[in-house]
Amino acid sequence: MTQPAFWLRCEKKEFERRSALTPTTSKKLIDAGFDIYVERDEQRIFDDAEFEAVGCKLVDNNSWPSAPTSIPIIGLKELPESDEPLPHTHIQFAHCYKRQAGWSKILSRFHRGGGTLYDIEFLNDPQGRRVAAFGFHAGFAGAAAGALALAAQKKGESLGLLTPYENEAAMIKDVKERLGGSGKGVRAMVIGALGRCGRGAVDLFRKIGLDEDDILKWDMAETAKGGPFQEILDVDIFVNCIYLSSQIPSFITHDTISAAGKDRRLSVVVDVSCDTTNPFNPIPIYNINTTFDKPTVAAEVGEGNLPLSVISIDHLPTLLPREASEQFSGDLLPSLLEFPSRNTAQVWVGAEKLFKEKLAEAAAVEGL
Repeated sequence: MTQPAFWLRCEKKEFERRSALTPTTSKKLIDAGFDIYVERDEQRIFDDAEFEAVGCKLVDNNSWPSAPTSIPIIGLKELPESDEPLPHTHIQFAHCYKRQAGWSKILSRFHRGGGTLYDIEFLNDPQGRRVAAFGFHAGFAGAAAGALALAAQKKGESLGLLTPYENEAAMIKDVKERLGGSGKGVRAMVIGALGRCGRGAVDLFRKIGLDEDDILKWDMAETAKGGPFQEILDVDIFVNCIYLSSQIPSFITHDTISAAGKDRRLSVVVDVSCDTTNPFNPIPIYNINTTFDKPTVAAEVGEGNLPLSVISIDHLPTLLPREASEQFSGDLLPSLLEFPSRNTAQVWVGAEKLFKEKLAEAAAVEGL
């Protein structure tokens, strides 16, 4: 029997420092009989030497296209745009199952290459829960970015380059300092507060000093009446953490912002869910993903009104890359250990079934 293996590819997304495998989880896989190939990568938060020390086999940066097709390629963010067919098995976040921009072209590469996609976003346990997600750290980092943007706006500035923090303590210290020593007096709303992402955002707001009464925690019960919601306009920071699966009324619109005029308190919107190109996006006040070097985009607010910044970075957890990677990879590990039995292990069977359904939809759209 061939020894099972994974090939950890480098991340090509700018500023992305997280890793799907860490030295800790790699060692556990190696101890379980796997070969782990790791592409050299200066951008990754973990040094190459850390992987080598636990027994990983280091290979050249971005060399996965020439890897044996029998070895699954594991990564986090989407592959760079290309028309090249994909013959490998890929385990990653592909962002193409909800008909995001370019979704059918992405899947057509698998159709033409004969490869398989196991989208990490849709790896579910028998109870239908995701086996691994960056949700908590996405919310935590998103709330931090929102607080940093608010601090900058109070100085009449725009938030500049975001750089990853070494650890959570360093992040909290920096955010509090930029807010003048504490977040006390800031009001924030988190929609999706009961989920992993929402809990992360609430945790950050607590740790930087917001009073409990100044953290509005909304979830399905509070949004059931349908938006737009005036309450969003009455806080300083609004963080959207919902998992969008169908069309819902907008939470906030250009019209509600303009109508509020000078009475609007809202200064920063953080769309952690980042469904920018999703036709159902409930925050239709922006249309681009922002980046670590340009974290905010200005929303239209009407002439003479206070500015409103939107943060829509789709890899926020990389602000805390080491901690986020360790948590995520540790959660993914039990499923990775089952991968050699992917034809019977429910997590992988379900993910492959969904892939084939989406592949057929994409083939029809692309005329393949």
